[in-house]
Amino acid sequence: MTDPYSRFGRLATGPCRAHVRGVAVSDEIEVQRVAPDRLTQRVLSVADTVGAFIESWGFKAIHGKVWTILALRRAPTAQTEVAEILGVSRSLVSTAISELVEYGLVRAIGDHRNAPYEARLDVWPTISDVLRRREWMTVERARLAIEAAVEELEFAEEGGERTPYDLGRLRVILTMTELAQTVLKAIIGLRVPRSLEAFRDWMRDSAALMQRFKL
Repeated sequence: MTDPYSRFGRLATGPCRAHVRGVAVSDEIEVQRVAPDRLTQRVLSVADTVGAFIESWGFKAIHGKVWTILALRRAPTAQTEVAEILGVSRSLVSTAISELVEYGLVRAIGDHRNAPYEARLDVWPTISDVLRRREWMTVERARLAIEAAVEELEFAEEGGERTPYDLGRLRVILTMTELAQTVLKAIIGLRVPRSLEAFRDWMRDSAALMQRFKL
């Protein structure tokens, strides 16, 4: 029987359970697999990088890894093959895919139980929603706190009270916060093309514009 990990094998560590040649392997045991080919190594490196990046946005690293594999595959891919490529358990991939479906980032091709999945490249609505719910609210709370401090300091100075705090600097910080909100609002409101071809054209035109103004 062919080892199921012979194509994309890697050293498995971490919280996963695999079956190699019919033998159950616990979470604590490392499974030595054949090293992946160079191209697969590069793809896995990309998946790891996307996973680390998307984790900082409030997602899980596995979300980014699974999405990357599905996005780079030419054809829809089954969960078992995604798990094989990443060297993790199918249950971990299954959970990640279910959550990615809820986010609208992947979709099943077919309605049967083992239907393969493909990534949706129109990720901007999800990203902008995360920005709106988290980053915007974080900046807004900061702005409100700074505004309150400015008002309190203005009131104190108008009453002739000498304080150890610099009102001018506080106003500068408030202006910086308002600028950050303006930029964030512009980013959230971007209309990014949905098709891959249109997105490439959009990126090319944006790069040309930035080069023109030396941004």
